[in-house]
Amino acid sequence: MQDCCSVGEAQTRAPAVLACPASGTRAKQVDSLTVKSLVCHLPFGMPRTQYYFCDAPGCDVVYFSNHPEASVFRRGDLLVRVGAKETADPAPVCYCFGVTRQQIREEVQQTGHSAASERIKAEVQAGNCACEVKNPSGKCCLGEVARAIKATTAHP
Repeated sequence: MQDCCSVGEAQTRAPAVLACPASGTRAKQVDSLTVKSLVCHLPFGMPRTQYYFCDAPGCDVVYFSNHPEASVFRRGDLLVRVGAKETADPAPVCYCFGVTRQQIREEVQQTGHSAASERIKAEVQAGNCACEVKNPSGKCCLGEVARAIKATTAHP
């Protein structure tokens, strides 16, 4: 399927994983819809190319491409905080429903467990998620939510 504003320009096959130019971290492909949805200001003449998402905590780069004319987008260029890169609360783990690591931690402290995954799964099954346009990784958040719950319950 083509983007609504595309002019039919062909894309070449891009590698599934590419090293971040700043951190060297292995970064995975991200859909252009995600980049376009979350970058504050897209540059004029932005090439139609494959972008990659860098989730390295110490790296300021979020999106990059191996295209020589493509912009590199950093944390400050995005409309949302990138939870994988955040050390200070509230760090988002679910962008569709506003769940943060802090909320998970508080729920575990109050009840001994977190039901965040179950609540999110129910919303996903109801068709109420939009990870491809809200989550900087462009992927479902349930893995990150599970990791946040596990980290909280392992070190309360």
